[in-house]
Amino acid sequence: MSSALKNLSDFKHTTISTAAGIRVGIVVAEWNIEITGALRDGAINTLLKHGVIESDIVVIYVPGSFELTYGSQLLCEDKTIDTVICIGCVIQGETRHFDFICDAVAQGITNVSLKYNKPVIFGVLTPNTLQQAQDRAGGKHGNKGDEAAVTAIKMAQLKKSYETRLVNA
Repeated sequence: MSSALKNLSDFKHTTISTAAGIRVGIVVAEWNIEITGALRDGAINTLLKHGVIESDIVVIYVPGSFELTYGSQLLCEDKTIDTVICIGCVIQGETRHFDFICDAVAQGITNVSLKYNKPVIFGVLTPNTLQQAQDRAGGKHGNKGDEAAVTAIKMAQLKKSYETRLVNA
């Protein structure tokens, strides 16, 4: 796994400018809340650390990871939100349910992003075990929520800079 070689909370390899003025929606799956709650907290703390003000963070909850796509669509319909982070955790089980959910969530998040022309970030863990999830939700591999927040900031900034460039062209 790639995160076995990388700390998800280490961003020495990239530059992050201030995120002041960015409005972020976060949709959190309640299934595996001990994991998704830690991912949510990591994302919020990282957003605040980089200049997003608390009132510019909107958090909503959905029952499970499958519902993240609809939750992200609701947030994308809000024209004041610049980017959306989807936070979930689907742990491999004994049935093919894992495969169907993961495929649907990944495709759904991509579709919502393209439909609304907004960055919708995949902050969904897909580990084989609960321990692997814990390792990536503030454990020995850092916090995927941190990574999702940094990605949201960078993508929102990219969109804003590109739109500015188009206006000035």
